[in-house]
Amino acid sequence: MSSEKVSCLIIGSGPAGYTAAIYASRAGLSPVLYTGGQPGGQLTITTEVENYPGYPEGVQGPQMMIDFENQARRFGADIRYGLATKVDFSDPTLHKVWIDDTTLIESPAVIIATGASAKWLGLESEQRLNGYGVSACAVCDGFFFRNQEVAIVGGGDTACEEASYLAKLCKKVYMIVRRDELRASQVMQNRVKSTPNIEILWNSETEEVLGDQGVTGVRLKNIQTEESYTIDVTGFFVAIGHQPNTEIFKEYIDMDNAGYIQTIKGSAKTNVEGVFACGDAQDNIYRQAITAAGSGCMAALDAERYLTEKGIH
Repeated sequence: MSSEKVSCLIIGSGPAGYTAAIYASRAGLSPVLYTGGQPGGQLTITTEVENYPGYPEGVQGPQMMIDFENQARRFGADIRYGLATKVDFSDPTLHKVWIDDTTLIESPAVIIATGASAKWLGLESEQRLNGYGVSACAVCDGFFFRNQEVAIVGGGDTACEEASYLAKLCKKVYMIVRRDELRASQVMQNRVKSTPNIEILWNSETEEVLGDQGVTGVRLKNIQTEESYTIDVTGFFVAIGHQPNTEIFKEYIDMDNAGYIQTIKGSAKTNVEGVFACGDAQDNIYRQAITAAGSGCMAALDAERYLTEKGIH
C-alpha cells in the first residue's frame, strides 16, 4: 500500500469541497482533494441551476461543478479521483485516511465535504426521469413548474415544507402519503391541510412515474383497496429524506441521530482537533449549493488558522 503525507486533505467535491480547495490553495496550504464516488456531488444530477449568484442566465449543474473544479485547479489544488473508504482519527496531530483501500493519506488537517444523498423510492422510472421532471429538491427546482400541477411524496416535516413551498408556485400540489396520517409536526400538518391547492392522497404509494421525455403523470396504488389510479402531473418531487455520506467517520466524529456531523457553533470545527466539516455532510436544514460553498470557505479558513497556530503553516 502506498502512503503520502499532505498538509491539507479535502474529502468530497461538491460546492463545499471545491470552495474549500479554492480558499486553501490561495492560503498556500497545497490541498489535496479526493472527489469521492460522485465527482461534483448532487449538482451533477441537477439539470438547470438558476439560483446561484453569478450565473444570471442559469447554468447546468454539471457545468457549474466543472467551473468550480477549474477554479480550484487554477490556484493549484491537487484534485484526484478516489473514494475515502476508511479513516483513523485517533492521533490528533496526524489523521489517516485510506483512499479506495489502496492508498494511505496522512494529514494534520482534514476537511470533510462528503455531502448527502437524497433517499429515493427505488423506481426505474424515477431514476430515468431524474432531472426531467423528477426532483428531490423543491426549493431548487420548483420554479420550473410555475402554474403547473405537481406531486410530492412524503409525510414528514420536509415533505410538508416543500409542499407548502410548491403550493405558492404551482396550480395544484398532490401530496402522496403512504399512511392515513402525516408524520410531520402539528404546525406543519396544519399548514398543509389549510392550503387550498394542496390535496393529500392518503394510503397511497407510487407504482410508476409516467412519461417519456418528461413527466406526464404518476400511477398510484391505494394500499387499502389495492386499486391503481393515475394523476396527471408534470413534476414529481421526492421528499422522504436525505442520508449524509458520513458512515466512515462515525467512530470518531460527533453526529446527530440522522448521521449529520455536528460542528462547533459558528465554525466548521468538529469534536476532533484538526478535522473540519462543511456542506451537506453537516447541514440538514438548508442543503443549498450557496450555503455549502459558504461553509466550505469557513472550513478552509478554520483549517488555515489551525495549521498556523500549530506552527505547521
